[in-house]
Amino acid sequence: MMFGFTEEQIKRYSRHIVLGLGCPASLYLAAAGVGTLGIVDSDVVELSNLQRQILHTTADEGVPKTKSAARTLQALNPDVEVVTYQTRLTRDNILDIFSGYDVIVEGSDNFPTKFLVNDACVFQRKPAVMAGILRFEGQMMTVVPHDGPCYRCVFHSPPPPGLIPSCQEAGVLGALPGLVGTLQALEAIKLVLGIGRTLNGGLLIFQALPLTFREVRVRRNPRCPVCGEHPTITELQDLTWECPTHG
Repeated sequence: MMFGFTEEQIKRYSRHIVLGLGCPASLYLAAAGVGTLGIVDSDVVELSNLQRQILHTTADEGVPKTKSAARTLQALNPDVEVVTYQTRLTRDNILDIFSGYDVIVEGSDNFPTKFLVNDACVFQRKPAVMAGILRFEGQMMTVVPHDGPCYRCVFHSPPPPGLIPSCQEAGVLGALPGLVGTLQALEAIKLVLGIGRTLNGGLLIFQALPLTFREVRVRRNPRCPVCGEHPTITELQDLTWECPTHG
């Protein structure tokens, strides 16, 4: 069996790269009536985003993602305030941006941002729902600083170059970020309401092909460089990563 694709279809579906976890998470948070949503993104909408980033449509191609996202979320629930930040998170702006929010939902597609978000949340004692996906697997954990393990307790430092497939090599099914992002929204709502059991102290692993969920219990590392008893990381760091994050 053979399938033919137009040039436009190839552009749309060829790169299943950027995670797009914030798209389904923000939709459900807006629908739930969360008072204020802040969205951080420096990119514009590309056709290659649309197979998973459901905040955007074909008509939004070339539009800043923050602008498209705000339009969609406010159309869904005009009572929700959407604050946009058309920028990349850096050590110079992250603390100011995070200062006005109670819960951070992280779904970036690169390790430097994940470690930066974790460290900023530890410094500000803000809970963070962190997640990542690759190909057919998703992982999620909730960081409640000084009440459980942080991201660095589990993943001590970014992997060396070449250990993780490059952005061009790695892909993801569009429905996978939809599932993981929805779980992030559920976790964030529980944190806001103070109900139920969260993933504080747990790493949830979802594998799409066998359709399995597995929770691995993790402990806070007393020698963690950022949240341990004698931290060695006392200020934010901008790490570098070879893989481009656009697309």
